[in-house]
Amino acid sequence: MSQVATLFSKTKIDYSWSFSDKTRKDTAYITHGYHRYPAKFIPQIVSRLAEKYTNEGDLIVDPFGGCGTTLVESKVMGRPSVGVDINPVAVLITKAKITPIDPQKIEKAFTILKAKLDTYSKDTKVKAPGHKRIDYWFKPEEKRKLAFIFAEISKLKDQDIRDFFYCGFSNILKNCSIWLQKSNKPTRDQNKKPSDPIPTFYKQIKMMMRGNARFYELLREKKHLEIPSQVHCTDARTIPVKDNSVSLIITSPPYVTSYEYADLHQLTALWLEYTENLSDFRKRFIGTSYHNKKDFILNSELAEKIRSELLKKDKKTAEEVSTYFSEMNQVFVEMKRILKKGGKTCIVIGNTSLKGVEILNAEVFAEQLQNLGLQIVDIIKREIPSKNLPSVRDKKTGKFARISDKNKISVYPTEYILIMEK
Repeated sequence: MSQVATLFSKTKIDYSWSFSDKTRKDTAYITHGYHRYPAKFIPQIVSRLAEKYTNEGDLIVDPFGGCGTTLVESKVMGRPSVGVDINPVAVLITKAKITPIDPQKIEKAFTILKAKLDTYSKDTKVKAPGHKRIDYWFKPEEKRKLAFIFAEISKLKDQDIRDFFYCGFSNILKNCSIWLQKSNKPTRDQNKKPSDPIPTFYKQIKMMMRGNARFYELLREKKHLEIPSQVHCTDARTIPVKDNSVSLIITSPPYVTSYEYADLHQLTALWLEYTENLSDFRKRFIGTSYHNKKDFILNSELAEKIRSELLKKDKKTAEEVSTYFSEMNQVFVEMKRILKKGGKTCIVIGNTSLKGVEILNAEVFAEQLQNLGLQIVDIIKREIPSKNLPSVRDKKTGKFARISDKNKISVYPTEYILIMEK
C-alpha cells in the first residue's frame, strides 16, 4: 500500500464537516439559490475553509468554478476571487450570483419588463428559434412565450441586469419543457404538462430579487460591495492569474463523466446560442472521451494501476479515465504556478467506480500533487447528507432499514476534502 493510500485508509469521517443540520434555506441563502446545478457544494464548506486558511484581502481562486459558490462566499468574507469554468452556462449563472445589484434598480427594471411581458397574446409577433433540438424539448405554445421573454430581456441595455434576467430565464427552461421533471438525464416525458413560462418567470425573478436584496444588504453592512470577483469562460489549465499570487484554491473538480454537464445544460446552451450542436458542446469538457491524446502523463503510480485494471475490462473506459487523470495533472501544474509559497489548495472530491474498478480520485490527486512538490496538510472525510436518499441500510441484508433497526448502517456517500500546501 502506498504512503498516500495508507493515510487515506486511516482517515475517519469528521461529522462536523457534514453540515447535516443545515436546511435548504441555509445552503441557498443570498444568491446561492438562484439556479439549480448538479453536484454543487454547499457554501458552508467554502466559508469554513476560507476562515481557516485566509485573511481578508487574500486572493481565492476556483479553477472549476461551477455555479460560483466559492466566489459568492469569498466576496461575503472580503476576499477577492477569480473563478474559471469551460461551461458558458456556469459562467452566466456565476455572473448573476456574484453581482450585487441595487435592489431599487432591479425592481424598476423588473416593473418595466413585466409591463412588456403582460402584453403577450396569441397575436403577439414572436420570432421563435427554428432549431430542431429546441422543438424536441418544447411544445409550440411554451416555445413562443419563451422566445417572447428572451427577446424582451435581450433588449435591455444594462448587462448586469440582462444577465440577472437571463439567469432566471435559464432556470425555468426545464419546468417549461417536456424534460422529465425528476430526472437529471435528458429524458422526455410526453405526458408532462409544462409550466406556463410567463408566470413561472415572474415567480423565479421575485425569488432572485429577494436573494439579491439580502446579498446587497449583507455586503453593504460589511463594506464588501466593492470586493472584486471575476469569472472567466476558459479552460482550468489557463487561469488568468499571476504567478505566486493566490493564497487559497477551493474547488470541486468534475468527475470523469463531466461531459454530462453538457447534456444537463443543453436547454440554456441552445436558447442562449452558446452552441449550435451538442456534440461540439460536449467536446469542451475535461476528461471527455472525445480527446484522443495518447501521450498520457498520469504522474501517479496509483493512476497507472487503475489504468491497467481498467484495460483488462474495457479499453474505452481506460482511455477516458487516463485522459481525465492526465488533464487533472495539467490543471494541478497550473494551480501550483498561481499559488503563493505557503498557499493552500482544498479539493473536494469523492471516489467512484467504473466497470467494477475503484476509481480513487482523491488518492490519485494527492499523489499527483505530492509529485509536483506540494505537501499534504490535512485530509477531511465528510458525509454528504442527501435529502433524497433513505439514510440507513441493514448491515446483513443490505436492504434499506427502518431507523429503529439494530443492524442499520448509514449509507450516505462520503467525499474527501484534500488540503495541500505549496
